[in-house]
Amino acid sequence: MRRKIISILAVVLILPLVCTAAAAQTVSSVSAISAEDSAVAFKLGNEVLLSKYHHLIAGKRVGLITNQSGVNSKGESTIDILANDPTVQLTALYGPEHGLDGQARAGAYVESYTHEKLGIPVYSLYGPTRMPTAEMLANVDVLLYDIQDIGARTYTYISTLNYCQQAAQKYGKTLIVLDRPNPLGGEIVDGAVLEEPFETFVGVDVLPTAHGMTVGELALYFNREIGAEIRVIPMEGYMRQMIYQDTGLPWVATSPNIPDIESVFGYTATGLGEGTGIYQADKFKWIGGKGIEAARFAQLLNQAGLGGVTFVPEYQGAAGGVRLAITDYRLFNPARTGLYALAYAHSLNNFQVPKSGKTMVMFDKIMGTDKIGNYLEQGLTPQQIEAQYTPRLNSFKEEREKYLIYGQDPYRVITVYVQGQRVDFDVEPFIDQNNRTMVPLRAIGEALGAQVDWDEQTRTVKFTKQGQKVLFVIDCQEALVNGIPQTMDTCPVIKNSRTMLPLRYVGEFLGAIVVWDDQTSTVKID
Repeated sequence: MRRKIISILAVVLILPLVCTAAAAQTVSSVSAISAEDSAVAFKLGNEVLLSKYHHLIAGKRVGLITNQSGVNSKGESTIDILANDPTVQLTALYGPEHGLDGQARAGAYVESYTHEKLGIPVYSLYGPTRMPTAEMLANVDVLLYDIQDIGARTYTYISTLNYCQQAAQKYGKTLIVLDRPNPLGGEIVDGAVLEEPFETFVGVDVLPTAHGMTVGELALYFNREIGAEIRVIPMEGYMRQMIYQDTGLPWVATSPNIPDIESVFGYTATGLGEGTGIYQADKFKWIGGKGIEAARFAQLLNQAGLGGVTFVPEYQGAAGGVRLAITDYRLFNPARTGLYALAYAHSLNNFQVPKSGKTMVMFDKIMGTDKIGNYLEQGLTPQQIEAQYTPRLNSFKEEREKYLIYGQDPYRVITVYVQGQRVDFDVEPFIDQNNRTMVPLRAIGEALGAQVDWDEQTRTVKFTKQGQKVLFVIDCQEALVNGIPQTMDTCPVIKNSRTMLPLRYVGEFLGAIVVWDDQTSTVKID
């Protein structure tokens, strides 16, 4: 049975408080911030780590999970930056599929070795083991993950992230994820949702073909079952609707067949036909197969209402197919396009659908289910197949909301100081829809020198400090300060299984002075 990890601390507290129905608003992942903040400069998670969270690695033995894509906005390698940092001891490197340099072909075994310049081990996580062992982690205090993903369930870099989280949990290590953009953007969520019996290294969790999450958000999602000690360092200036081109970053080839952004977007649009005779070419920019009339294939796809793309008929030898001409990257939906291409191809040449028996075929591993193969055999149209997987996709979208970090407005990292001491939160503060800074209850309570009590049954939080008693209720705009009701303009909420409270009200109700510096996104409490 899959484990569900809930990270809420419960204590006994029975105090009634009546709330109005209007207070029951839930928080979005990262909600609107003030208009003057609309031009927050974009920064990658690795840059935010060094500028605001360097203390998390200072004086530590650091293991870095990365490859050639682990660079900052100037193209500087995170390996080099850490190796040249005198306050950090870089003790180990870990490479995913394709190796540390990203040159090994797909599926190729990669050996571990000693780094020629640094003299430290480079452990392969695509060799004899895909999960770090106790020996691999023995000389590490904290793990960093800095790899660029491409937004598809089957791309194994996120599987490596999942396995590293499992290892971190097993061996008591902290894993810090340096967040990076989902190049497809955070709004395209489509395709069949993986079923648990089909979990493999090319489908490591219950995700649709295109998940619409950053690696940081995926780490939070994975952790619902793993329960590792993880920390996500978010990007600044990032919004859900941003595609990779909006970041201004040059694309670094993530693997041999993903050299450019066209290949990123073409990956799930052309690469779903494993074992069917329908295949991709030109690094995911063409799809087709033998027995297909290219013009008819193009006609079917062009008439299907697939946004942001035109299909150009083209033969490659004896195989008829189409070349993708992406006209609008924001409208283009790779996962949906891939399903339509496969279904129309089957209608044209009636390819044999691979079937799992004692062993699972790669086709079902990629689909995350055997249902798509069954639908193709039944002759269902792509529209009918889409209708079949949509209810489960909608359920995933609802679950996914709990783990999202970014909203439609630029995300910025918030720093909190209490009496000059920086507060280290294990869950990032965020700005809610009422423009209030929300923080985890226990960290802020302890930083303020208060006793913190949480009652799971009544969903109430009580702070006690020097005779002051302050009580908050989840989703309620009223607080009790020494028994006297006080109205707030926002509500405490539960997000990612953590209780988050409005910082200003917590501080002021406990008699502190709270000052917000808008330019630096800093809160100072005295």
